[in-house]
Amino acid sequence: MLPSHAPGGLAVVVSEIALLTTFASLDLSAQLLKTLDSQGYETPTPIQAQAIPPVLEGRDLLGCAQTGTGKTAAFSLPLIQRLMTNGRTGRKHTRRRTRALILAPTRELAAQIEESLRTYGRHTGLRQTVIYGGVKQHRQVRQLQAGVDIIVATPGRLLDLMDQGYVDLRAIEMLVLDEADRMLDMGFIVPIRQIASKLPQERQTLLFSATMPPKIRQLADSMLHNPVSVSVTPTASAAPLIDQELYHVPDERKSDLLTHLLQDSKIVRTVVFTKTKHGADRLATKLARVGVTTATIHGNRSQSQRERSLAAFRSGQSRVLIATDVAARGLDVEGISHVINYNLPNEPDAYIHRIGRTGRAGATGQAISFCSRSERGYLRAIERLTGKRIETTQVPEVLDVPKDEPIVLSKRSESPAPRQARTPRRKTNSRHARPNQRAEPRAGGTPTSKRKATSKRKRTSKRKRTQCHTQ
Repeated sequence: MLPSHAPGGLAVVVSEIALLTTFASLDLSAQLLKTLDSQGYETPTPIQAQAIPPVLEGRDLLGCAQTGTGKTAAFSLPLIQRLMTNGRTGRKHTRRRTRALILAPTRELAAQIEESLRTYGRHTGLRQTVIYGGVKQHRQVRQLQAGVDIIVATPGRLLDLMDQGYVDLRAIEMLVLDEADRMLDMGFIVPIRQIASKLPQERQTLLFSATMPPKIRQLADSMLHNPVSVSVTPTASAAPLIDQELYHVPDERKSDLLTHLLQDSKIVRTVVFTKTKHGADRLATKLARVGVTTATIHGNRSQSQRERSLAAFRSGQSRVLIATDVAARGLDVEGISHVINYNLPNEPDAYIHRIGRTGRAGATGQAISFCSRSERGYLRAIERLTGKRIETTQVPEVLDVPKDEPIVLSKRSESPAPRQARTPRRKTNSRHARPNQRAEPRAGGTPTSKRKATSKRKRTSKRKRTQCHTQ
């Protein structure tokens, strides 16, 4: 449950105790229930059970839920039903006007949301399109000109098309911000506000975030009106069905350990997270040399390359997907048995989102992390965030890796120890200089030897003048 504070101080917090057990009890239409049944969905997840009823009532909503909890359906299903209930405005043969806008931080997440809308909205007559960068805009412009009911977009490309006059948002009835904290991390706060300024004031707004930092609270305060607040998991917890283990291993031996672990037939489909884009490419090359089929996804890959990599991973053609944090959220592939943190993330929240790729929708999963000496600070930050120490597993002896045991810190010494005060040096000048020590010149002055020579010449000159006067 969210804390008692909520935007405007008027939020209604929904209790997790009163969870509804079937989709039929959520007042969804018979058409949507039929679609859900054909997809094998019977029981709503906690976020779906809490969010769908107030959204159907037209309330604004602030949802705190991690990825893998079913929140895409939590806003997609009521959004589709409300658009169907309200019906199209205008004449029958006029071009459709966009009535719902969904903003997502990454191309992958936007594409998956659009795919879910297409699945849930089958036979409803609603049209949707997805807009993101990294590809030519011609096809997206053509779909917008044909008219769509729902736009799923990343903020950057949407603003670009708005500036070109291809997007009209004056008829928007519903706005959804998904993974709002990730969008803020990526610097989308200004584009989000620019987009929101072009929308009607009277609209329904839904904001979903995996974490609730102060900036998200401020954004919610400015965009939501008397929202219902729902939360299904503490923001700093890892999924309880994910078994976590840790290997202390030097950086230069991580690839050997990974190759050894991938020989286990239990690792059916795994995502390996690296710190950098070049590191992902280098690791893929190393694994290819030992016969491990991999796919790679990161910021330097084009959209078509990303899609081919994901398709190969989903189909099982590639057993391993190597990714940077661009895929930490929004990657929804069934049957991921393992997540391996080849490099620990420098942000502890990213660890939660990474391992959330496995153990989804009630399934079990395993998260394995490699930690070198330079990454122990990241490890301590992760364990402080989760409130749980990750169990350490010994590196197999067959690899002949030197033991790299962690430094065990007590609770008092968990924070960095203060530096010891230095013993002040004794200042030396020309008078107190040691016999073999050359005295340093004073700031802005002349060396001591020159000052002595000048003083001696002055005394000699004065003595000579005195002698001349006496003669």
